[in-house]
Amino acid sequence: MDVLEALEIPQLKRHRLTVENYHRMAEIGVLSADARVELVNGEIVDMAPTGTNHYWAVLSMNRLLQRAVGDSALVSVQAPLRLDPFNQPEPDLALLRPGLNSKALPTGADTLLVIEVSDTTLAYDVRIKAPLYARYGVPEMWVLDLANRLLHRFTAPRDGMYTDVSALKGPGVVDLPGLPGCGVDLSGVF
Repeated sequence: MDVLEALEIPQLKRHRLTVENYHRMAEIGVLSADARVELVNGEIVDMAPTGTNHYWAVLSMNRLLQRAVGDSALVSVQAPLRLDPFNQPEPDLALLRPGLNSKALPTGADTLLVIEVSDTTLAYDVRIKAPLYARYGVPEMWVLDLANRLLHRFTAPRDGMYTDVSALKGPGVVDLPGLPGCGVDLSGVF
């Protein structure tokens, strides 16, 4: 038997960064001001470059959401959510409850909806970010899958997972969570 076959794969201990470490790294210049990164599970993750389709989808969604919610919610665009001491993702868009504490970053409990626009990041958005948002109580997550022209909708978080997952082609008007009578027409986004 070869020695490599006899050895177990070592379980490496990782040093997880906290949100405070992450912010300090930015303050002292370890992370540049224009770095496109986010903190997920205590690790700094490079975000995919913003392509043309992604840019226009985020811009369109921002406009649709602003019009739909008025003063009923806040629309956050590519800004951080502080989920816990080791997680500060930056979703493409989020609908936040109005009247938040302006001295702190919004949390999962402050969030009605998170939207990720996926041009090249579908696996990351679905396998990593969806469970993360579910674990911290974000009631609903959408992934705008530009490549396949689908809306992936994740609802009903329970035990760190969304229990209701659907994919809609040409979704039309979709109701916004936590805002009765409020919806957005996604026909033009794809």
